[in-house]
Amino acid sequence: MVESEAQGRLPGIAPVSVVDIGSNSIRLVVYEGLSRSPTILFNEKVLCGLGKGIALTGKMDEESVGRALAALHRFKALSDQARASTMYVLATAAAREASNGPDFIHQAETILQRHVRVLSGEEEAKFASLGIISGFFNPDGIAGDLGGGSLELIDIKGKEVGKGITLPLGGLRLSEYAGGSLSKARTFARKQVKTAKLLAKGEGRTFYAVGGTWRNIAKLHMEITNYPLHMMQGYEVSLEAIMLFLEQVATARDSKEPALLAVSKHRRSLLPFGAVAMKEVLSAMKPSVISFSAQGVREGYLYSLLSESERRLDPLLAAAGELAILRARSPEHARELAEWTGRMMPLFGVQETEEESRYRQAACLLADISWRAHPDYRGLQALNVIAHSSFVGISHPGRAFIALTNYYRFEGLHDDGATGPLAQIATAPLIDRAKLLGGMLRVVYLFSASMPGIVRNLTFRKSSNPDFDLEFVVPPEYRDFAGERLDGRLQQLSKLTNKRLAFRFE
Repeated sequence: MVESEAQGRLPGIAPVSVVDIGSNSIRLVVYEGLSRSPTILFNEKVLCGLGKGIALTGKMDEESVGRALAALHRFKALSDQARASTMYVLATAAAREASNGPDFIHQAETILQRHVRVLSGEEEAKFASLGIISGFFNPDGIAGDLGGGSLELIDIKGKEVGKGITLPLGGLRLSEYAGGSLSKARTFARKQVKTAKLLAKGEGRTFYAVGGTWRNIAKLHMEITNYPLHMMQGYEVSLEAIMLFLEQVATARDSKEPALLAVSKHRRSLLPFGAVAMKEVLSAMKPSVISFSAQGVREGYLYSLLSESERRLDPLLAAAGELAILRARSPEHARELAEWTGRMMPLFGVQETEEESRYRQAACLLADISWRAHPDYRGLQALNVIAHSSFVGISHPGRAFIALTNYYRFEGLHDDGATGPLAQIATAPLIDRAKLLGGMLRVVYLFSASMPGIVRNLTFRKSSNPDFDLEFVVPPEYRDFAGERLDGRLQQLSKLTNKRLAFRFE
């Protein structure tokens, strides 16, 4: 077969696929490669409901098993077609607990021609925690991964994880056990959650919510509150707000709310029970905030396969650097900007935190990814690509900062209808910082022409002239770059920062 000549893929890595056999759904995800911030090439799920009936019969439903095996035939063909070099197969609560689980696993292995790793509850919790570690910057809290058959809980601080526990509170299991009764579901969930002693250590920290049912609850919250960025990873809600919303979800089974109807019928039936489980966990834990994660067991498992040096990489900067390689005129120039702006920021009175430094570096790495667009739309394209890319290791305000920085870099240091939605997410200090960084980039791009070699030789410094605060010092060999356009950009930056700036060759 003739391979594509497309250059939009990273060189030197081969696709890998993961088949995730859960109690509610079976999913195939093909990733571009095994890397610190893997990009999804293909993603498909089938809601088979393997866990249906296990709570009552101890067996997986035969019809569900048939649907699952048919899906696995398709997933094998898709994985091969996507040129996946390796397939990893994981199975969770249903296959682990059902009496006919071993026979199902044998059939699955025959179809996929791969070993199926049946995860224990503790292993599920471990890989869910690694998914959080791989997708959040210095996480600190408790992760909860709600599947169809079970809920896994585990404490996380930085890269350290505690011992995970598993509770029989998966959406399917809880709904079947309760026979459709929310009051019975609440009583059962409360009793189970009381055994989770680790939740007492979570007060005032973050609860990381993993799993499809909980992600759909977050999606509903976004819709109903008109949240401007439909990006699941890192979406945060306060404890007070989510507790009120969970009660609404738990009692809304017959609601005609358009946002609720947008959720698939199968998922919709489990939302009330997912809301009940989350509310009981949060009542016991009392976190300060709930952060929803698009990363879970699959991503955690892939993260576990990386070398220690690869795990230490920053996922945001790794992804931004890869996008620069794929789309910038010069990735080396982008890296120069990241280093140069870091040296210049203190001269404008900015002392960055580690997280703020990461966001600035990412903004510089992504500063030229929209150059192929029409000049009138480069700012808008940069804003949209950054706001909607599948970056991890970043908060929503941080994502807004990076997108706005690159909009200001192209369009000028002002707000308009395009910046309004993201400005609602970013804090006022981040917006000011985005304009400062955008203004600095507008100055130095007039020298570099988006190519490396010059930016590192430019500098701001404190002026010895009492009429000015800072001088923009340029080596004499770059004298020919002087002009009205440069003067104008420097005065824009002066007005923004309230600093008197001068241009000087030396």
